[in-house]
Amino acid sequence: MPLLSGRKPLSLTLTFLMFVLFLSTAACADGRVAQAPAEGRFPVPKYIFLFIGDGMGPAQVGLSGAVLDSSSTLAMTGFPVLGTITTHAEDRYITDSGAAGTALATGSKTSVGTISMKSNHRDTLRTVAELARRDGMRVGIVSSVGIDNATPACFFSHNAKRSNYYDIAAQMASSGFDYFGGGFAEGDFLQNRLNGSVNRTDIPTLMRSSGYRVVSDRSSLRSVQPGTKCWAYTGYDGKAAMSFEMDRKEQDISLAEFTREGIRLLDNPNGFFMMVEGGKIDWACHANDAAAAAHDVVAFDDAVREAEAFSRSHPDETLIVVTADHECGGLSLGNGRRGYDSRISLLRRQKVSLERFTRKVAGWQASRNVSFSMALDSVKVYFGLGDASADSSLVLSGEERTVLSKAYRGGSAKGAAGSAASGSAAGFASAVTAMLNAKAGIGWASNAHTAVPVQVFAAGVGSEAFGGYYDNTGIAGKLIRLARFGERR
Repeated sequence: MPLLSGRKPLSLTLTFLMFVLFLSTAACADGRVAQAPAEGRFPVPKYIFLFIGDGMGPAQVGLSGAVLDSSSTLAMTGFPVLGTITTHAEDRYITDSGAAGTALATGSKTSVGTISMKSNHRDTLRTVAELARRDGMRVGIVSSVGIDNATPACFFSHNAKRSNYYDIAAQMASSGFDYFGGGFAEGDFLQNRLNGSVNRTDIPTLMRSSGYRVVSDRSSLRSVQPGTKCWAYTGYDGKAAMSFEMDRKEQDISLAEFTREGIRLLDNPNGFFMMVEGGKIDWACHANDAAAAAHDVVAFDDAVREAEAFSRSHPDETLIVVTADHECGGLSLGNGRRGYDSRISLLRRQKVSLERFTRKVAGWQASRNVSFSMALDSVKVYFGLGDASADSSLVLSGEERTVLSKAYRGGSAKGAAGSAASGSAAGFASAVTAMLNAKAGIGWASNAHTAVPVQVFAAGVGSEAFGGYYDNTGIAGKLIRLARFGERR
């Protein structure tokens, strides 16, 4: 009898049903096969962490292995659920952090440069952080860049232009959120400019007048008591951002520390929501600085480990979601020069970021007492280039020395990876970094964002909902439904 005609034997029917049941319930260890149950069936998470690696595409995650010991792995890649999201803005295929941050914070698309408003720039969009606060949870926002930069801003403010830093920073004071940590406020640099005929109040004063304790060092932060509203920042640059991790000074607070102290301050019977951004990943990728990007991915992952440690004490109440707003730089782990013979471990030879090295070179050129041969000695120290005793791949060819010489002395040349190297401190530093990247087998498509889909890693209560392939607006939508915001009271 044909298999599909007439009545099937009972044993065959039972076997088929059991097979279908197995397929519908089984999942791979990483959660990518099984279809998640309806989100409303999950227990309601009491503690919610959303980590955003700005500019962190799949290649950036993979690249971070270059600065890890062979026995170490990233915490996020060990999470049981893996998803993928698209990142386009409402009005452009390649997004910026304003539109992408808005999507992650509100579940709605908007135009580039817009902060948690519709693209008409009249209607505001309620953020998941605001919904959490409305439902009685404490709320924390942490970032390694300026706290009024686009991604963190999308969770506590609403503005038609991401460049309105002062107006955005001022909304921290009126947000009612419990904790802000990481970078300073770029908007504070604008506070002495006249707004009409009245000077604007500086941001720290605004925060203090709204009941926040403002601290800027490790010991002061540790002294803040839970339940006290706090804005904590550390050493910052001309754009209010923390240092790249590989340049961070001992006295500067790390992203992981800001996360750990935030957990301490936010923990309470009503639960909390915390967003943590690794913003300097993006900045490193804009500069095509692979080593700095890798170090900042690891620093970001160290912050994830703080949430993971907390979740072990609250395993049935904690949800951790890690994702990115977009990819930056078109990073490839492989290039045309080395083909299959990549040497990504060479990036471990780089000791300072491109940004910091540029400042060093500018000092040399201003003093006019550092010769090119002396500069090459420093290149060997900071990047390993020219150190044949360490690795033959680090040898500088005559052509490469010529490129560096022209860049250092004020000529122009093309870097080893094809990037332009102008006769300036930035040009010389960029040529050096490009050479190390090329020798390591790293490639870059641009200095801008790309539309490459990015990963989602999730663990804890309701994490199954974050598997699969979907749009970035789905992150906030899933968080809102899982947390049942609006139904808690």
